[in-house]
This record gives sequence, structure tokens and C-alpha cells, in this order.
Amino acid sequence: MSVHLHWFLPTGGDGRTLVDRHAYTDGGVRRDRITPVRGVRGPDIEYLAQIAKAAEQLGFEAVLTPTGTWCEDAWLTTTALTQVTERLKFLVAFRPGVISPVLAAQMAATYQRLSRGRLLLNVVTGGDSTEQKRFGDHLGHDQRYARTDEFLQVVRGVWSGAPFDFQGEHYQVEGGLTALPPDPLPQIFFGGSSAAAGPVAARNVDVYLTWGEPPEQVKQKIDWIRGLAEREGRTVRFGIRLHTISRDTSQEAWATADRLLGDLDPDTVAAAQQALGKSESVGQQRMLALHGGSRDKLEISPNLWAGVGLVRGGAGTALVGSHAEVADRIEEYHALGIEHFVLSGYPHLEEAYWFGEGVRPELAARGLLDAGAGGTQGGGRPACASGGAPLLVAGGR
Repeated sequence: MSVHLHWFLPTGGDGRTLVDRHAYTDGGVRRDRITPVRGVRGPDIEYLAQIAKAAEQLGFEAVLTPTGTWCEDAWLTTTALTQVTERLKFLVAFRPGVISPVLAAQMAATYQRLSRGRLLLNVVTGGDSTEQKRFGDHLGHDQRYARTDEFLQVVRGVWSGAPFDFQGEHYQVEGGLTALPPDPLPQIFFGGSSAAAGPVAARNVDVYLTWGEPPEQVKQKIDWIRGLAEREGRTVRFGIRLHTISRDTSQEAWATADRLLGDLDPDTVAAAQQALGKSESVGQQRMLALHGGSRDKLEISPNLWAGVGLVRGGAGTALVGSHAEVADRIEEYHALGIEHFVLSGYPHLEEAYWFGEGVRPELAARGLLDAGAGGTQGGGRPACASGGAPLLVAGGR
């Protein structure tokens, strides 16, 4: 079981701070920002292309692109980026409640042909009713997961290549069809920590994603989902979503974490915690419980830092340390059964290089990487081609 490394596309903006950029600017969508902020980078296509090209060159297999009202559309953005990359895959996050499952199946099939098979899907059910209502979705938390269950059944049924009928509570489909099914079928990634989410993962998904909790808690999740999947006669693989701060020495890495923490004033942290505390997401509540809103004891497990979650929704922990120490932690999670590591860092361009040139060679030396993964050679070197108040963010990133 090899390690699969993925990076992140900050389509809501990027920068040298943990505080969400969209709290202060228009996210860089327009050139004339509302309030100029030092170190803020807008998500224009030129910058996102830099990150995508860097990720490909550094040997990452794919990049996750988030979904929400705070970022650019993942389908359109990544389709554009397929034209400036060759091997990089795109893990496109989307919400089942705002699109027809038959249309989603058709879009995925088209995407596979346009990109020559480089689509992965990240299904985001949504843990925040306020965000869901912006899209016109008024279902409750558990109902949303029941709808996702039906949605994925329809998508897989339509991909069969024959007319597909389905009668459920949320979807009724007669003769659903994708004339040319995607080849290969995109892998489906999915996350959810609630009791309603587990059975959906067990029945439908290829890769179950967890946010970066301490190893023992991650093991409990893996055991839970694996048991549910076995009862369904299925096998599910596992991934984890983490930030990274990797440097040549541990001292340098922790100094960077301290600088990020130093940018956060108490009012900013308090406002973020109040907003995030209203989330219905069980996963978000688990993230908040790791630090309790306090700056004390943020290293909640060796090299696992919860400082990101003081102001950021979703993934709230980072692997912090020397390249060897970060590799140690990845190896530890891998031993539990984690195959896919979806990583990010602030800013995303620079941190991709710190990880790709520092940690990746460590993992390769330990035999954890597929020799051909990401179009790289041993040691992580790119293979030569022949010839204010933080914004409450939704899930999916």
C-alpha cells in the first residue's frame, strides 16, 4: 500500500496568514481589492496555474479544489487548469444537493474525456445549514446525508452505460443514462464523522477522508468505517486532510508556526470560535475540541499542531517539524491504513516546494511511494519528460 500525495488549490485566495482572506478582501476576484492586505494573493488563474504546475513538477498526484460560496467554482477552474498541466489529477469538490445526479455523472464523463482521465470526485454533503441555504438547500443534517446516499447510487447507476431507473425519497430517475460513461470511472472521495455519514461511506465511496486528528482517534474512525463497509461486502480506502509546515530543522518549522499564531489577535480567535461553534458538522466540532479555543498546548500529538483551527473552518491541524519528523508522522498514519494524504500550507506555492523537496524524498527513501507516482523519479525529483472577523467556511477543503 503506497502513499498517495495530494496538494490543495486555494481558490478562495491565498497568503501568508491563517486568517481567511475573504474576511478582508473580495478574495482577489476583482483586481481592485476592497481593503488591501499585506501578503494576500487573489485566486486568479495565473496564480492557481503556478500552484498546479508546481504540484505536478514536485510529484503530487492530484490537487483538491474546494466548494462553497467563498471560492471559485471547482469544475470550471480545474477544467481550465487541465490545459496547462499534463499528468496532475484534480480532486473536484462538489455538493450533491445543488446539482442533478444524472447531470453530475454526465459532467464527470465529459471531464474525463477532456482531461484524459484526470478527474477525482470529492463529495461534500455539507455540515452548515447557513451555507447550504445560500444554494437553496433547506434539508436538515441527517436528511442531507440520506440524499447523498441516493445521489451516489444514481451516479454509479448512470455510469453503467445502460438506462437506469431509480425511485427514492429525494430522486426519481427514469432511464437515466450517460451515453459514454467515464473511462476510467473517477474515484469518489467523501468525509463525514456523524452517525448519518458512516453508512453512506460504507455503501458508496472509494476513499473515506478524515480531518487530521491524533492517530488514536483516526484509528477509531478507520475501524468504524471499515466495519460498516465489511457488512456491506465492500472495501473502502482511507485518506487524511492536513496542513504542513516542514523545514530543514524542527526549530525553523515551529518558528514558522509561532509566526502564524502571532498574526492572530484574541478578538479574531474569539470571533472565529463563536462562528465555527455554530456548525452542525460533527467533524468540525471534533476539530474545535482539539484545542478548545485556547492557544495553550496546541501540539496535541507529536508534531500535530491545532493552531490552524483557531480561525479556520474545516481542516484545522498541521504537521509541523523537520522533513524527517513530518515523514515520521505520515508513516505513522500510513501504518494505521491511511493511503491518501491531502495536504496544504500557507502560502500554498511555497509550502508545496518545502514539502515536495523536503518530505517527499524522505518518504521515497523509506519505500512508501510508488516509484512512478506523480511522474517522479526516486528521491522526489521530477522526471524529465521525453522530449476582521474570519469567514465561517464550509466543508470540502
